[in-house]
Amino acid sequence: MEQNDIDRIIEMAWEDRTPFEAIKEQFALTETDVISLMRRKLKRSSFNLWRKRVNSGISKKHSKKRDPDMARFRCSRQKTISMNKISKR
Repeated sequence: MEQNDIDRIIEMAWEDRTPFEAIKEQFALTETDVISLMRRKLKRSSFNLWRKRVNSGISKKHSKKRDPDMARFRCSRQKTISMNKISKR
């Protein structure tokens, strides 16, 4: 797995709106695989914070816990990024 892919997986794992199912669809990694990757790549304190957040109920990392109306993975107000430039509104 390339470093760019690992970086994107970590980014997706930190995002509250991105479910584990989306990571599995895009990178073929199960929730267990993501947890293992996060454990290896993050500092222990960062990993503990991430696990606490995922299990706290704030994060909607599991599709079954999500509101059915929440079909997108990012905030509607989030700017799009293309070619390393953030587009203006």
